[in-house]
Amino acid sequence: MKKEGASAKTKFFKPQTRKSFITYAMVIVAFVVMQILSSGGYISSMLTGLLVPLCVYAVSLNLTVGILGELSLGQAGFMCVGAYTSAIFSIVTSETIENVWIRFPLAILIGGIVAALFGILIGIPVLRLKGDYLAIVTLAFGEIIKNVFAALYLGYDSKGVHVSLKSLSNLNLEPDGKLILNGPQGISGTPNDSTFIIGAVMLLITLIIAYNFVYSRTGRAVMAIRDNVIAAESVGLNITKYKLITFALTAFLAGCAGALYSHNFYTLQASKFDYNLSILILVFVVLGGIGNIRGSVIAAIVLVLLPEMLRSINSYRMLIYSIVLIAMMIVTSNEKTKTFISTNTAKFKALFKREKVKEAE
Repeated sequence: MKKEGASAKTKFFKPQTRKSFITYAMVIVAFVVMQILSSGGYISSMLTGLLVPLCVYAVSLNLTVGILGELSLGQAGFMCVGAYTSAIFSIVTSETIENVWIRFPLAILIGGIVAALFGILIGIPVLRLKGDYLAIVTLAFGEIIKNVFAALYLGYDSKGVHVSLKSLSNLNLEPDGKLILNGPQGISGTPNDSTFIIGAVMLLITLIIAYNFVYSRTGRAVMAIRDNVIAAESVGLNITKYKLITFALTAFLAGCAGALYSHNFYTLQASKFDYNLSILILVFVVLGGIGNIRGSVIAAIVLVLLPEMLRSINSYRMLIYSIVLIAMMIVTSNEKTKTFISTNTAKFKALFKREKVKEAE
């Protein structure tokens, strides 16, 4: 009877299910620790506001880089689209939709959907490219989006919506009109709706979406394409379709991260979404392990918190940060180190199982 119960339990909790539940538990524990540190004044509210969007963004980029196997450097562009569209929606509807619990989820959803639409439009021509060419084109897309928003003036009055790419005077707004986008100065007056609790919930939802995608039939097809495009095409897989689905999902989650980011600050400028942000998130993905969703979250948390924790020793802060980066790179990329860790982990698990068997006897 005990053996039957144990086998049924093993069948119910699949390895991928256990892995995902461990990740959810780690996020919840990290959330509790961050709340304690934040309430004690050890971590600034600005840092907690940045942490969650970067985690969501790292998870989303891992779907393209790790699961699909394509290098994209334009994800900051999708985050910019989500940030701006959600902020515009919140500003415009702040008087009509006064309930934050309705307005903010709608803003996140709209930011994600618009970013996904941009992902589809860009993905159709771009995903035909491979390797360095794809990276260069997506990098160019991110820079174009950033510069378009930086040059855009948007406002509305009784006559309707006014748009200009030249100057503020070309809007011809009425005296009682409302300016939303002010070119390089960006958006001001965004409601501060984003909280660390909402961000943590959004991160859990993102992880659920990512894990379900990876372990679904579509995810398996995407990984087959990553491993061998010719073999995948020979069995009838639509390469363009599955690439586009992954790219659009990545853009959607990046747009949601942008919405969380924009609602943390009263003002928002497009200059924040430059290629350095894409490189930073790519560093999270690489150091956490390409294709390792849990690793992306851990790397994002460590590398965002580390500079803040080393602020007291400002002279050596970047030196220690660089050493940690190199050490993490060696651990995650060196085969001998990986073998050593996996062997000792397996021994520890075997020892733990042996103790359980003795208790059962």
